[in-house]
Amino acid sequence: MPAYTPPLRDMQFVLHEVFNVADEFKAMPKHAEVDVDTINAVIDEAGKFAAEVTFPLNMSGDEEGCTLDKTTHEVTAPKGFKQAYEKFVEGGWPALSCDPEYGGQGLPFVLNQCLYEMLNSANQAWTMYPGLSHGAYEALHAYGTDEQKKTYLGKLTSGEWTGTMCLTEPHCGTDLGMLRTKAEPQADGTYRITGNKIFISAGEHDMAPNIVHLVLARLPDAPKGSKGISLFAVPKYHVKADGSLGERNPIFCSGLEHKMGIHGNATAQIVIEGAIGTMVGEPNKGLQAMFVMMNAARLGVGNQSLGLTEVAFQNALAYAKDRIQMRSLSGVKAKDKEADPIIVHPDVRKMLLTAKAFAEGGRALQIFCTLLLDKEHNHPDEKVRKESGELVALLTPIVKAFITDNGHIATNACMQVFGGHGFIKESGMEQFVRDNRINMIYEGTNTVQSLDLLGRKVLANNGASLRKFGKLVAKLVEEEGVNEKMAEFINPIAGLGDQFTKFTTEIGFKGLQNPDEVGAAAVDYLRVAGHFVFGYLFARMAQVALREIAAGNTDPFYVAKLQTARFYFAKLFPETAALMRTARAGAKSLMDTDAALA
Repeated sequence: MPAYTPPLRDMQFVLHEVFNVADEFKAMPKHAEVDVDTINAVIDEAGKFAAEVTFPLNMSGDEEGCTLDKTTHEVTAPKGFKQAYEKFVEGGWPALSCDPEYGGQGLPFVLNQCLYEMLNSANQAWTMYPGLSHGAYEALHAYGTDEQKKTYLGKLTSGEWTGTMCLTEPHCGTDLGMLRTKAEPQADGTYRITGNKIFISAGEHDMAPNIVHLVLARLPDAPKGSKGISLFAVPKYHVKADGSLGERNPIFCSGLEHKMGIHGNATAQIVIEGAIGTMVGEPNKGLQAMFVMMNAARLGVGNQSLGLTEVAFQNALAYAKDRIQMRSLSGVKAKDKEADPIIVHPDVRKMLLTAKAFAEGGRALQIFCTLLLDKEHNHPDEKVRKESGELVALLTPIVKAFITDNGHIATNACMQVFGGHGFIKESGMEQFVRDNRINMIYEGTNTVQSLDLLGRKVLANNGASLRKFGKLVAKLVEEEGVNEKMAEFINPIAGLGDQFTKFTTEIGFKGLQNPDEVGAAAVDYLRVAGHFVFGYLFARMAQVALREIAAGNTDPFYVAKLQTARFYFAKLFPETAALMRTARAGAKSLMDTDAALA
């Protein structure tokens, strides 16, 4: 049976020693009182909840799955899920970073990110129920009318109600411009929605008395394509003037998807038969509001794979220390045993360190991004707010695609450490692999994220946002360029920085001649960008570790940080050279293949 220990020490290292978040908060009046002790107390309690309440339900929820009553269209979540959610609400966890105006605690997004990392390690399927509500909350908070905010935000903040994103339809996934769901205006200002949606995570369940569906649909006179999409709030139950629940709205679950993983989450097929909803935002501008949800969800999906990478690593490490198999190539290591533990073998260590490096790099990136979000929303300096927002926009596709791709590599590597036992259900490893696999697909596949990064976030503004991140790297290189002990970390990112600028320019020029060149290079490009960002973050972590060691700190934690950083730069970072070579190979070998694909 798997186990999970919240990585509190590592979180504290990134929060307090690498990014000094408490000092950053002092510059934001809203968060000025949030100090180190408050942060540590919150993440400590969050870790207890994840490890003690939701983790014990992970395997049983996967085995049981969700149950649909086709006569009532009601879905029952796995045993214990509802009770765990009630404890989550009682503890005030849904409200952690929500607006105090609607009952939220108003704490920084950084703390919410740490909470959700641990929840995802413990039980991704369960975590998706409250996690999806955050997207609905953010969209309504940004674009909802006063009446919608009054009706929904308090309930979503407290967790009494949950929310969904109803976007995908059977005939279209990412290409939302093809959607057919209709919205007919009514005399009272509401709309009657009719259509079908699929792949709706947490689309129906018994964990909360009401679900607020945010539904994309078309008005009768809407332009074709993505410019003719509007967004609507469609509750499962109508809400009366006093806030109590009224009649059932005809938005039903007609079926549950039979999936590879996340069995404990109800991925619903939704039928909408003239359900009453209210418009969110302006007519035909639903995508603008929808992307508030999507961007929040993309950061959240990266966090899901971060959580699974961490828990898979913990269990693979424990197994490798205990499992004996053969002798070390360099001589007997465990003389009292008939074989050595497999952790002595170089390739086992490579698999373990790969997962560890991807977890530590992913954690640093997630905390970096949520700190930028806190600055974007709360910093008094307009310039800081603007630049923070630009960096978050640049990094969001990297968070979603790079961390989830890494999660796929890491969970598979950790399963491999277990050998045949990893393929057996009791170890829990195969569930981590299965659960992670969806993260590379939804909220825009990783190829879509790559096209977004290269096309929209880099080439569309002539690399302006990328140069702003490059300035952070250049500043670190300038600070540590003459420090011999930092050379093994600084030289690789300085070198890649120079190459990356030329690489980006080259792809951009080729794309002007033939747009397929951008499509052919995009996935490799994003992975190079991901390593560039990870390299910067690992260099910063190494900087802190070296500083502590130089000051006489003998805690082996800092030695471990240096060892992981050295492994990353020696064994993982060099992937960038091959990626740039394959990207430069261009589109011809992909597109001039009609005979091969006949």
